[in-house]
Amino acid sequence: MADKKNIFLIGPMGAGKSTIGRQLSQQLNMEFFDSDQEIEKRTGADISWVFDVEGEKGFRLRESKIIDELTSKKGIVLATGGGSVNFKENRNFLSARGIVIYLETTIEKQLDRTKRDTKRPLLQVSTSNRFILEKLANERNPLYESISDIKVNTDEKTARSVVFNIIRLLKEIH
Repeated sequence: MADKKNIFLIGPMGAGKSTIGRQLSQQLNMEFFDSDQEIEKRTGADISWVFDVEGEKGFRLRESKIIDELTSKKGIVLATGGGSVNFKENRNFLSARGIVIYLETTIEKQLDRTKRDTKRPLLQVSTSNRFILEKLANERNPLYESISDIKVNTDEKTARSVVFNIIRLLKEIH
């Protein structure tokens, strides 16, 4: 991509944002960032700890600062946290500063991809994970839709095939 426009990946947990983002950045020779990893790097603690100590609100404030900073860079691929779209400010940063790609997946795939993951604070509660994921989908899917330039389903596809599909779609935009 000659103009090195930013690419921002949004979508629910388990959609493949980090995996696909890493591979996409390599294919396009762009720098890769993951907003959750940036938070962990800067706080020196994992996301679960930040959630425990500061609550979701505290975490979202940190996330918003990092998204503002990272989206101000040029020529990056950014994988965002699933809930980053909850803040209107974040949606504005993302939609104004790059191409937003919504990685869509089903609740079944999310359950399958996150079942052994202990780093997702919203799934570390006593409520059923299906119930939580359905509730989050109802809240967040309209927000993902509202700011996405491209929507790509990641179910039944390898990360590699999704990456090449995204590259093809990006070429069509330009």
